[in-house]
Amino acid sequence: MLNDTPRVAEAFQAGGVLEETLATIRKDALEYRALRRVPQTIIEKFQKIGVYRALVAQRFGGLEATPMEFLELIEAIAQADASAGWVASFGVSATYLAALPIDTLETLYAKGPDVVFAGAIFPPQKAKAVDGGFIVNGRWPYASGCPGASLIGVGIAVEGEEGGLPRTAVMPASAVRIDETWNTIGLAATGSHDVVVEDVFVPAEWTFIRGGEPNLDMPIYSYPSLGFAAQVLTVVGLGCARRALEEVKQMAAGRRSITGAPTMADRAHVQQITGEAEAQLSAARSFFYETTRDVWSKLCAGQAISDAEANLVRLAATNGAQAAFDVARMCFTLGGIAAVQTDHILGRCFQDCAVVAQHAFMARGNYEAAGKVMLGRGGRPGYP
Repeated sequence: MLNDTPRVAEAFQAGGVLEETLATIRKDALEYRALRRVPQTIIEKFQKIGVYRALVAQRFGGLEATPMEFLELIEAIAQADASAGWVASFGVSATYLAALPIDTLETLYAKGPDVVFAGAIFPPQKAKAVDGGFIVNGRWPYASGCPGASLIGVGIAVEGEEGGLPRTAVMPASAVRIDETWNTIGLAATGSHDVVVEDVFVPAEWTFIRGGEPNLDMPIYSYPSLGFAAQVLTVVGLGCARRALEEVKQMAAGRRSITGAPTMADRAHVQQITGEAEAQLSAARSFFYETTRDVWSKLCAGQAISDAEANLVRLAATNGAQAAFDVARMCFTLGGIAAVQTDHILGRCFQDCAVVAQHAFMARGNYEAAGKVMLGRGGRPGYP
């Protein structure tokens, strides 16, 4: 894992902090679930590991990691706990923030590259244009990771602005009120609450177009932005499904039935489903990473990414999320009656992967959108 660039791989290990953090997350995951958030101590561990500097430019102290390295890091964290992986995945925000003016980026990273950003774009709320910026008001749901963020971004609609892509206003977390609305069966510890903003002035230079042209000329910032946004969430499902499958293998090795049936690993249907689940998960993961490597190689060679290639990134992300959900469901069924207990790991993985697969970026409807592009029947509808 994480072996494409030794410099970056070593930085992620951070003197053993990664393995130590993963062990802590595994041990304390149920506490996070009860808290409905990943605690600040883990956010600080993520900073040490390099989660938030991974995709930041070296000129600002970042690592300039490859997409594959970042995705594998998030996958590893998600295998320890899906909610922790989901929160860590928003280290991808460095690629969005690259659309801010250079002077703003220099201010943003003046104290170091480990800036924790969280945001919620939809629905964009009307903002009043004033001299030098905007007055922002509104409520935005699903601001994952907002309790641990130092910066918050929200989607705004500016009268007269055209182009179809939303504008994001960035402000200190202290300017935002968090309304703790997140109460779900899956990804329970992501802290994906509503954020509320009341009469906050945001300078124009602290806004950017989500999906717009970056102000840094580097391959990572030319990688398909919406595809990458979907990928960092999909790997949460891939990591979580892998955790479920490994748990089943451990259970099967020694678990006997109270009715006197053979050991779980000796039952034909368990063997069949385990083999099918492994094949499905491995195939989806291979497609996912192969597509990522192909697109990245072209960018590094100075080639532009076509709409068809960007569409393939989204397709691989959708397929990965849906396959992960199917595998987690199969593992859950193999767990039998024990898996229905509230805190059982197979039940938790099933619920977490279900939430990943229902996210708009990776929901089953994206298969239709991908097919539409592949068959030459137009682009993706809505937010590309």
